[in-house]
Formats: sequence, C-alpha cells, structure tokens
Amino acid sequence: MFKEYELEILYQDKYLVVINKPSGLLVHKSMIDRHEIYFAMKMLRDQIGQWVYPVHRLDKPTSGVLLFALDSESARLMSEQFKVHSIVKEYVAVVRGYAPPSGLIDHALKEKLDKISDKKARDDKEAQEAVTAFESLASVELNAAVGRYDKTRYSLVKLLPKTGRKHQLRRHMKHISHHILGDTKYGRGEHNKFVRKEYNMHRLLLHCSALEVVHPYTNEKLRFEAAFDEVFEMIFKEFNWNKEKIYE
Repeated sequence: MFKEYELEILYQDKYLVVINKPSGLLVHKSMIDRHEIYFAMKMLRDQIGQWVYPVHRLDKPTSGVLLFALDSESARLMSEQFKVHSIVKEYVAVVRGYAPPSGLIDHALKEKLDKISDKKARDDKEAQEAVTAFESLASVELNAAVGRYDKTRYSLVKLLPKTGRKHQLRRHMKHISHHILGDTKYGRGEHNKFVRKEYNMHRLLLHCSALEVVHPYTNEKLRFEAAFDEVFEMIFKEFNWNKEKIYE
C-alpha cells in the first residue's frame, strides 16, 4: 500500500517537519505490528534525507497532522509542550447517533497495556485523568435499519482532547455511546459492517485536522491543517455535509 508512497509535507524548517499521516501507517516500528515494513519515521527520513525525531504519535488507523523534530534538542523542547498540554489538537470524527451540540467528557482512563510491548509495565496503576471537549458539526439520518433501529443516524464531530491518553478519543466516544465509525476495537460491529458494505469504507473515521504549537526558537504560534483523504471526502459527499464548518 505504501510502496513508493510520498508523504504530504505540511511544513518544514531547520527544526521541525510536519506531515499529513495517512490512515493505516504506523508512526514507528512496533512489536505490536511486527509484520509491518512501512513506518512514517523511516519513510519521512528517506524522503527528506535527514533523521527525524517523533514528538507525539497518532494511532495506526488515525490520519492527520503529525509533527517531527529534526534534532534531539528541538524534540525535547516540543515534547515539553505536549507534556504540559499547552498545544491545541483538533480532531474530526464520524460517530454513531445524534451527538449532543457540545460537551466535555471528563472520564479517567486506566492505562492500556499491550501484552508484548508493555509486558514489564505495572498493571495496577490508578486511572489517569482524561478530558475531551467536543462539538457536533452536522448529522444525517439514513433510511436503513442497523441493529434494532429502523433508521440510522450519524454525526460529524470535532474533538478537542485536553489530555493525551492512549486511545483517548476512541474510548471517550465509546463512553458516551457515540462510537467512532470504523473502530474495530472500541466501536460497534454492526455499524462498521454497514458502512463497509454500503460505502466501501474500510478505515477508522478519525482524523487529526489541525495542530497548534509554539515554535521552539522563534516563539511564533504555528497552526498546521491536514486535508482529508478520499474516504472522508466520500462520506462528506454521501451524507451531504459541508466540511467548511470544521474550520469555522
């Protein structure tokens, strides 16, 4: 899938480089997906001819804005911004049901450990604070029966995580029963099957649409925005949603 694929670079200077990560691409090599041979870090390094340092991460099925540093000191400085939650992350998702107009999900999350990569980690830690703000941008009702309902409803939501826990957005949307479409881990199987069949949709509908940071040396406020892929664009068209609302 990613053979000869050229990553979309959204921004680059002497210290930072930002890409629009496609869905299905790992950020870096992981024991969880030992069979994978394509990683954003390696692809970007080969593409720009320079070593890159990850500052944050996106789940493999999530697409959108991904920031790297070009030296270890810049990586350290940028990582500090993420640690103190001074950056702004904006995500867009398609979820089941009519989501409320807006809200704040303040629901602590137990740390998710992987049997392979986290086998030495403690599994008795208390749940960590996790907060996500959300806003409903559009909705649709389809004349199709899924599960026990005669009609099916979906919503386009903007998600603003205030913390950065593993799978936070996917788990928080499950917590309020507005599961993200295409989520095979925390979603609803009947809805995933429906959109696969009706729309040939085979990805998690979660996209990091924008990221705001402060440049580590100039102190300039930077905002990066990542375009949607063809799957999201198809869903916007099928559901007659105006994506311009996302950036208002």
